[in-house]
Amino acid sequence: MSYWLRHNVISRWLLTVCRVILGYYWLIDGYDKVFKGFDAKGFIMGAIAKPVLSPEGKVQYGAYGNFLKHFVLPNVNTFNFLVSWGELLVGLGLVVGAFTTAAVFFGLLMNFSYLLAGTVSINPIYIIVEFIILFAGYNAGRIGLDHWIIPWIRKHSFLPNETR
Repeated sequence: MSYWLRHNVISRWLLTVCRVILGYYWLIDGYDKVFKGFDAKGFIMGAIAKPVLSPEGKVQYGAYGNFLKHFVLPNVNTFNFLVSWGELLVGLGLVVGAFTTAAVFFGLLMNFSYLLAGTVSINPIYIIVEFIILFAGYNAGRIGLDHWIIPWIRKHSFLPNETR
C-alpha cells in the first residue's frame, strides 16, 4: 500500500482529485475568513468555558485549555490573522499542488486544534484524507506545481547528494 500511494500513477490521479477537493473547501473557508471578516474570540472563550470532558466529567485536554487561555486569547488578533490566512494558503497549496506536504501538514495542525477545542464537525474526515496525502508525499503533488518546485529545490538545496 505504501509503495502504491507513493509511486503509482493511478494513486497519483486519485490523490490529485482528493487533494483538489479538500483544497477547495480549505480555500473557500479561508477566503470567507480573510475577506468577509473573522474573529475567533468567541470560539476560544467557548472552548475555554466548555472544555472537552471525559465520560466521568474530567477535563480531557487541560494543557490545551491553558494554552488557549494564557497564550491564544491574549493574542487573539494574531491568531485571527494566522487562521484566516493559514486556511486560505492551505487551500491554495492543495488546489494548485504547490508545497503539498507542507500545506497538508498545516491543515492537519489546524484540524487537530479544532478537535482539541471540542469542535468535531468535518474535521475527522479532513484528517483522514490529509494523513493519506501526507503519507503519499511527493506523489500527491506531482500533478501540480510540485512537479517543478520539488526537483528545483532538490537541485538547489545545500543537502549532500546522498540525501537528495
